[in-house]
Amino acid sequence: MALMTGEQYIESIRKMNMQIYMFGEKVENPVDNPILRPSLNSVRMTYDLAQDPQYADLMTVTSPYTGEKINRFEHIHQSTEDLKNKVKMQRLCGQKTAACFQRCVGMDAFNAEFSTTFEIDKKYGTNYHENFKKFMNYAATNDLTVDGAMTDPKGDRSKAPHAQADPDLYLHVVERREDGVVVRGAKAHQTGICNSHEVIVMPTISMGPDDKDYAISFAVPVDTEGIFMIIGRQSCDTRKLEGTSMDVGNCEFGGVEALTIFDDVFVPNERIFMNGETEFAGVLVERFAGYHRQSYGGCKVGVGDVLIGAAGVIADYNGAAKASAVKDKLIEMMHLNETLYCCGLACSTEGYPTESGAYIIDLLLANVCKQNVTRFPYEIVRLAEDIAGGLMVTAPSEKDFRDEKLGKYIDKYLKGVEDVSTENRLRILRLIENLALGTAAVGYRTESMHGAGSPQAQRIMIQRQGNLAFKKELAKKIAHVEE
Repeated sequence: MALMTGEQYIESIRKMNMQIYMFGEKVENPVDNPILRPSLNSVRMTYDLAQDPQYADLMTVTSPYTGEKINRFEHIHQSTEDLKNKVKMQRLCGQKTAACFQRCVGMDAFNAEFSTTFEIDKKYGTNYHENFKKFMNYAATNDLTVDGAMTDPKGDRSKAPHAQADPDLYLHVVERREDGVVVRGAKAHQTGICNSHEVIVMPTISMGPDDKDYAISFAVPVDTEGIFMIIGRQSCDTRKLEGTSMDVGNCEFGGVEALTIFDDVFVPNERIFMNGETEFAGVLVERFAGYHRQSYGGCKVGVGDVLIGAAGVIADYNGAAKASAVKDKLIEMMHLNETLYCCGLACSTEGYPTESGAYIIDLLLANVCKQNVTRFPYEIVRLAEDIAGGLMVTAPSEKDFRDEKLGKYIDKYLKGVEDVSTENRLRILRLIENLALGTAAVGYRTESMHGAGSPQAQRIMIQRQGNLAFKKELAKKIAHVEE
């Protein structure tokens, strides 16, 4: 099958029978729902860009397994060049949407599963790697969007999965059949799952022998019986229901998250990629987290480009662009953003092949990349708010602006420089608000903190991989210390 167009992607999602709930009601037509549609448009951009000859080399690649041209979001990295192109592609998608475009998690799950299943099979003689390759080629050939589901609710963090008062707080196997397994549990914070065709489920932490039923990984269609989604609430989300565009800030694109329930879901044997091999749960988690922390050096940088641009525009509209303090703030924003990009490229350049032949990033540098992402976007947002001014959060609504009586006063008193319309000034201010505080903040500011693991998760990995003992020996040698 050829690469899907954006419109073909939209129609393929329309044909699915997903169980989606929001505000206490079942969403009967999620594709055209005004709150959900912007997130669907963000995924669509990954299809539209792949059709554009200008971006073909970045967005598409020839599969080494089928010989077909596929979307890079479904590619297994074959070199450090692939790893770098991934980051460049993610920056481009962020620039085009100013939102989360949602396919990164599936791509990172693909690559983590590929090498991990290879090593499980090598040790145990299982058939997981072949299972995964068949699924991978099916998804790539049909140009499917695949979500990655890792984060369990976790319950009491001081207890292992098997020790929880409620065993369902980590997704687990509740029944083993000759033809497959039945699983129960939930996955939290599932970005873009309602815009996906398939979902890859993975364990969320390292596990011990008693957690055998929790060491499960598989893929199923998102509309499989027993799966349903409860959409997460976002700041300013109901503005999308008002029928206006200015107040939304980014009316075309967005992101969406869901608490996804697996209520006794059957998984056939041929879709299982791990089933009780507890010592490999941590391997899969570490590799997926590494790939996904690399991703943030691309996607967050692209969205940051838009926010920096918006800050520059509002400085122009406010008549403050020539002020040295404003210039310095914009320079700092660019410096921080490019530093994140450097980290994404660095961990890619230092990548290396796994036993499976697929390439993985330098895990230490990937964790450094994500640790910086937990900080720098917050400062970029702070500086953007500083440049924008308080009107970003005190401006009247678009309905007031359009009102016959009130509009002329808003137009008169909220004007900036003479040659820029008040409407354009308000539109840029609302875009900054959206990126800093609104629905896009979920995919930029807040996700920068918690996406791909909390800051402490990265610090643990940095401590583990930073090789302090080697650094101590360097110091002792230089100082001629003898012990």
